[in-house]
Formats: sequence, C-alpha cells, structure tokens
Amino acid sequence: VCTMRSTPRLEIDLDTIYHTAHTLVQRLNRRGISVTGVTKATLGSPDFANALLRAGVSSLGDSRIENIKSMLHANVTSEMTLIRSPMITHAARVVKFADVSFNTEIEVIRQLSVEAQKADCIHRVLLMVELGDLREGIMPDDLIHIVSETCRLPNIVLEGIGTNLACRSGVSPDANNMATLTELANLIETTTSQSINVVSGGNSANLTWALSGADTGRINNIRLGEAILLGRETLHRKPIADLHTDAITLIAEVIESKSKPSKPSGKIAQTAFGAKEATTDRGRVLQTILAIGIQDIDPAGLQGDKGIKICGASSDHLILEST
Repeated sequence: VCTMRSTPRLEIDLDTIYHTAHTLVQRLNRRGISVTGVTKATLGSPDFANALLRAGVSSLGDSRIENIKSMLHANVTSEMTLIRSPMITHAARVVKFADVSFNTEIEVIRQLSVEAQKADCIHRVLLMVELGDLREGIMPDDLIHIVSETCRLPNIVLEGIGTNLACRSGVSPDANNMATLTELANLIETTTSQSINVVSGGNSANLTWALSGADTGRINNIRLGEAILLGRETLHRKPIADLHTDAITLIAEVIESKSKPSKPSGKIAQTAFGAKEATTDRGRVLQTILAIGIQDIDPAGLQGDKGIKICGASSDHLILEST
C-alpha cells in the first residue's frame, strides 16, 4: 500500500498566514482602514478563511460565488462579499449567498433587486468607480445617476463605493486617485443625501500608499489577498517588512534526473508555447524534471530553494537545474 502523500500539492503554513494577516490588519486599523480578506486564490478554502477571520479581517471577499457557497457550507461565519461584478444570470445565487456585491451595471442591480424581493432579503451593493486602470468601473461623471437609480430599487441598499487599480494597466494607487475617491463619496452624500458607509480603496497594491502616512481621506477599507499569501506588495513585488514570503510551498515529484548538455542541439524553432528560448553553453548540468507543468502553475511565479534554478516548463513538465 502506497503511503506517500499525493503530489503535486501546495503546503500552506496557516500560522504564517495568520501572522501576516494579523500584522496587516493591525497596521491598517491604526490608519482607520478595515481589511476584507480575499479568498479567491485558495478557491474559498475554509481553513484559509478561518485563519483570516482569527486574524481580524472585517469580512471575506471572493470573485466566484461558488467559492462563497463552499465556505458557507463549511460553516465559515462571516460577512461575504462578491468582489467581481455579478453575472446577471447568477443574480438569484448572489443574493442567496453574498451579503454584498460589487457592481457597475444598473441592469444587473435591477435584477439583484428582483431576486432579493423574491427571496425576501436585503442585498447590499458597492458601486465600483473607474479611476484610470480601465478594468471595471462606472465613469465618475455617471456615478450620481447610477447612485440615484440604485437607491430607488426595492430590497437594495447602497453600501458604498470603491475602485480597483493596478490589475489591468498597472495604475498605482496614490494621493491623487485616492483623493478623487474621497471627493466622490462626499459628492454623493451632498447631492443625494445618501450615506456612504464603505469607501473601498483597492487591493494589495494600495498597501504602500495606505501605510505611508499619507492622508487616507474617506478610504476605510481595502481588500487583501496576495499580500497575505505572499507577504509582499504588488506594485513592485517587494517583501513587506516583518512579514514572511514563504507561507506556501509547492511539492512536486521528480520523474527524471540526468546530466545533460545546457544548450540544445539542432535547428531551433518555436517552443510549444510560441517562444524562442535563448540559451548559452554552460557545459553539462544536472537537469531535473518534475511532474507538474503550465497546465498547473505559472513557472514565472515560482522561486526555487537554494541551489535550485527554475529553467522552464511545458504543459506537464517543470525543468530545473540543481547542484
């Protein structure tokens, strides 16, 4: 009987996750900012979610309603936020499983209202505003109109506004765009008399700004996932002081280990993934192949232990050189 644990696998140190999340929650709370712990990278893992809750996050956020459903079925007790705009065909599931959803389209919010009335529940929405990164978001000039339309809908409550930066175009959160978000929150309240409870400034890319000592204005929430998992900010992928960057270890099995030339021989064309690999002749090297590939992981996101160099990957093979 084989007693080996299955491979490939990820081993996640939940004590380290807790320490990182707790440290960031405390630092941000001192700035008047709460943390929504983002669970999407772990597919809504209940163990990960509970570690975040123990660390003091104010709520959990995920981009997939399936993950939120899984956490609830595992008895994870938290306010749940759908942090991607809902698919209109999922409106009934959204109001059933999510307390709050991020929205940009009034047609979707109208359907959420319909489903919330059917379910006899209140669903809260946070309107996302476009501030330059050109992913999701209502254009600022259209915001007051959308707020007014949203507030007329039965069983819908406007929770607040937010934005997302640094994901599609790499636009950095800074004093200017964060001040604009504050100004928009103030404008909504003075124009419509609608209270704005939450102003969600962004994601892990906001940490440098949020912890810099700059005026945070009305920003009172950010969503953190990668910073907790990897212990780094996401603008330049730099480690965050006093946090761990090794909470997650990828374990994969060796399927070949041989001394081979470091430079391929023959006429070179494209690889299986369309690139042409530049190589230099370094003599013979110890090449190791692991049973994992681009179907499973992005090799560019991996860091080898000391003495291990990650050289490349195909669909099902990860190629290393080691000492």
